[in-house]
Amino acid sequence: MMKIVPIHVDPGVEGNFNAGLLEFDNLKCQKFNNTLWREVEKLAEQLKIKYETPSSALTELKPARDLYRTFGMEPTRIRPSSEALLRRVIKNKKLYQINSIVDVSNLASLSFLLPVGLYDVDKIEGPVVIRLGEKNQEYEGIRKDLVHVENRLTLSDNSGPFGNPSSDSFRTSVDMNTTHVLVIVFAPDYYPQNQLNEHCEYLRRLMLNFHPSGNCIREEIIADQKSK
Repeated sequence: MMKIVPIHVDPGVEGNFNAGLLEFDNLKCQKFNNTLWREVEKLAEQLKIKYETPSSALTELKPARDLYRTFGMEPTRIRPSSEALLRRVIKNKKLYQINSIVDVSNLASLSFLLPVGLYDVDKIEGPVVIRLGEKNQEYEGIRKDLVHVENRLTLSDNSGPFGNPSSDSFRTSVDMNTTHVLVIVFAPDYYPQNQLNEHCEYLRRLMLNFHPSGNCIREEIIADQKSK
């Protein structure tokens, strides 16, 4: 079995968020999976019917927004990735079709409207620390300009920050050669642990259903005690 990437939570953020961690190896990434994309489009149509405008989804978007406010981020200025996906759907804009691993991650994020981070473990250098970004820290985003993470919840390795609940980095992004991934579902500190467990179970089933060669080598929860 492939070695599981070490992950540590810095005391400066411990207890201020919950997260579901999943790690998969032996995945065979596909450029396009028609059945998977039909699932994405089906959910998008359901969401467009349910929410006529972004403001009609405020109750469901509240957990992700609360997570941001915990770390001093204004979610109406810097959107959680899950909200950005939902807003594209509601505004009848096409979702980005990337590859089967990324598409699974986006389908999961749209399903429970929480940010989902996705990282190629083979591109991570050393152990991962979940912490606040340091002064002037930034990284190159995927299809975006530099992502600034000073005083924001971020994932970091020996080469510096590479992800947060808004945008993953280009450095650790998933491509057609990716076989080993880390997936993180971000949630606020009060988010029910049993519900987060259900999200992780759904994501695990989804990933392995469309990547049957793969294995789930980690499934665990980082949870604040009061959320249990």
